[in-house]
Amino acid sequence: MHITGQTKPISRRTLLKGAGAALALPWLESMMSPRLLAQPEEGPRRLGVLFMPNGVREDQWTPEGEGTDFKLSQTLSPLESLKDKLLIPTNLWNQASNVGDGHYVKTSGFLTCQTISKSLGFDLNSNGVSMDQIAARGIAGQTPLPSLELAIAPVSIGVDTNVGYTRVYGSHIAWSRPTRPLAREINPRLVFERLFRITNPKEGGSQQDRLLLDRVLGDAKQLQRRVSQEDRARIDDYLESVRALEQRVEQASRPEGASWQPAVDMDPTVKPDGIPGEHAEHVRLMLDMMALAFQTDSTRVTTFMFGNAVSNTNFSFLDGVSSGHHSVSHHENKEENLVQYQLIAQWHVEQYAYLLNKLQNMPEGNGTVLDHSMIMFGSGLRDGNKHSPRNLPLVIAGSAGGRIKTGQHLVQDPNTPLANLYCSMLEAFGTPVEQFGDSTEKLPGVLV
Repeated sequence: MHITGQTKPISRRTLLKGAGAALALPWLESMMSPRLLAQPEEGPRRLGVLFMPNGVREDQWTPEGEGTDFKLSQTLSPLESLKDKLLIPTNLWNQASNVGDGHYVKTSGFLTCQTISKSLGFDLNSNGVSMDQIAARGIAGQTPLPSLELAIAPVSIGVDTNVGYTRVYGSHIAWSRPTRPLAREINPRLVFERLFRITNPKEGGSQQDRLLLDRVLGDAKQLQRRVSQEDRARIDDYLESVRALEQRVEQASRPEGASWQPAVDMDPTVKPDGIPGEHAEHVRLMLDMMALAFQTDSTRVTTFMFGNAVSNTNFSFLDGVSSGHHSVSHHENKEENLVQYQLIAQWHVEQYAYLLNKLQNMPEGNGTVLDHSMIMFGSGLRDGNKHSPRNLPLVIAGSAGGRIKTGQHLVQDPNTPLANLYCSMLEAFGTPVEQFGDSTEKLPGVLV
């Protein structure tokens, strides 16, 4: 209940002070205005994508039953407590990635539903903008960071001579332009520091950042006079990204009372030390950063890559696993490989469940951060042994503020376009499109 007689809500930045310490308040009803308390509060909608390389053991992925009467498979069993918040679509495929390459087209085309141009590394072209970036453009200016791209492994370089594609393609799912994949951050400490600077701007900090940007722009303009026409085009592309960064700095430096304020304060004492040596710990820290970015409302669009295409991370830290991920995904239908393949996929789902539970435990308005989100988990191929983009393994959690029908296993006709799902998600996010990729309609049964 609202405090009687209170006319001005408590600031979200109010601190409890005592004994020489300061502690940020949790979310309180008193932080809401009387007008908002008189009606249901609509929280900000968020979009997250978690990408897992190498596919899944397909016979242990799909739930039994359909509609609201379904049973989770063994691989999806870590999500049991969140079952009513899930939408599991079956029989979707990404036709644009149905080409000879085993992994790279399936990775870079996962969120674009387009076929990448074959390249050795000098002329990348995804031939489309990724779904997450269309969402980010639609809410530009509402948060300091338009989007946040996270990963575990650094960008792969060189050429995969088996298929003739640059490995760079396998390191990106987010594309702001057909020729511009977005850089990912792999160090949780740097992510934390970036978020902390946004939510706790220092006097003069933005001015220093702008001075640095001015120097970058000046150097780039001088360099343009000394390079080829093709390189000038590349520098123009770079300058455009710098100008976008300048706009972010400007927005983040707005004075108190501006339209954006952090939804919660950040505790500087919980800053990660850096990149941990343990893969599992590294993943958890990056998911913590993703949750923190959403909780503070520093951004509403985030992607995370558990690994690059053809990732062969060693999962011997799991009981029953002794192989690398990519190696065991080429299981050749051998039971000893299939068992390990399934355990690795289930571990990834467990990490997804970890993130979802964190978001579910973050109160926001009349619900939780998860309630106001759409968090998709999936892979660009079904089975690593077949390299097929048919019947992709996908899960969505969260209803985007009541706009998505959750608690269902949604079985579509075989080879239904994945792009239809993305059209529905963009509609729920509040950034509708007439068409995306090879979409034919919004996916029936998704939207409320």
